[in-house]
Amino acid sequence: MPHSPEDKKRILTRVRRIRGQTEALERALENGDPCIAILQQIAAVRGAANGLMAEMMEIHLKDELVAGETSEDQRAVRMAEVGHLIRSYLK
Repeated sequence: MPHSPEDKKRILTRVRRIRGQTEALERALENGDPCIAILQQIAAVRGAANGLMAEMMEIHLKDELVAGETSEDQRAVRMAEVGHLIRSYLK
């Protein structure tokens, strides 16, 4: 969860944009739009989700590893968690 109000607002804006894109995708499917238009919409949703993931990872790293008051052991555990997250993200 983003800690700063600015980060939270930015993330919620991205989520709302993704919601709008998925609703547009649903409408395109219901309307029987051409496959190429549907594929473009899917690509847009995927790109938006990837952008959201990247921004959340950046916020997490900033909040938990850079700005947070943690011990060396806590940072090592958190870095392992982030490494696992990045590996699953890149699958």
